[in-house]
Amino acid sequence: MSVLATKTATASKYVTLVVASLAALVPILVIVVASLKGHDELLTTGPFDAPANWLNVDNYVTAFTKGKMVQGFANTAILLLVSVTGTILIGTMAAYAIDRFTFRLKKTVVAAFLLATLVPGVTTQVATFQVINTLGLYNTRGAAIALFLGTDIVSIYIFIQFLGSIPRELDEAAVLDGANHVTIYRRIILPLLKPAIATVVIIKGIAIYNEFYIPFLYMKDTDLGVISTALYRFKGPFGAQWEVISAGVVIVIIPTLVIFLLLQRFIYNGFTSGATK
Repeated sequence: MSVLATKTATASKYVTLVVASLAALVPILVIVVASLKGHDELLTTGPFDAPANWLNVDNYVTAFTKGKMVQGFANTAILLLVSVTGTILIGTMAAYAIDRFTFRLKKTVVAAFLLATLVPGVTTQVATFQVINTLGLYNTRGAAIALFLGTDIVSIYIFIQFLGSIPRELDEAAVLDGANHVTIYRRIILPLLKPAIATVVIIKGIAIYNEFYIPFLYMKDTDLGVISTALYRFKGPFGAQWEVISAGVVIVIIPTLVIFLLLQRFIYNGFTSGATK
């Protein structure tokens, strides 16, 4: 490859990275600027115009108080704790059974899991709503928890990929020592799945944190509102308080951004380990 071609490829790479970064950062910048403006100022200025007062936090105070965002964070934390814990237990147990045991219709079960991931969730919402309502879970946290636990086929596949990298000789050695399947799962399989568990916790946690449709549809009580539906309170029939919504969006973004920056290596290491081992 010639020197000119090498420089062209390098320049194209950096131009692509800059364009992709701007596409991701410019909307966030617009939201941050809008959150620092008053209502009249937002209507009379452009999206990239600097706010008159960079220290204006009135919108953030309104988002916290009238939007009940503190309560939204608390409800979201409850859903995260129960749903993610249940997903890990159910997912690892299902993956252990599929990977380590031989049973009739095993391939059919795996194919059914794959088929479930291909069906758009919105197409089954009528039937899902009827089931939730019949079980008496409508307008309770149990509705969201049940749906978050029952629709996470991707996590099972992640655990299956990692289980394939764990030698079966460990199971056989444990059996010779008198361990049963529960002991093998608890003392051998589960500890060795820590990278996969970290990956699922991050991916599942972010998905639940950002989920709007399920909490909005199945938890109508304002006291059950999560962080995503808290923002919806500032949209009325005659317009929306976009400056307050922007402040709320910034508040919602900060925890996700901090957690992702701190734990992103677990995501990348988790996927690459599961794909290469």
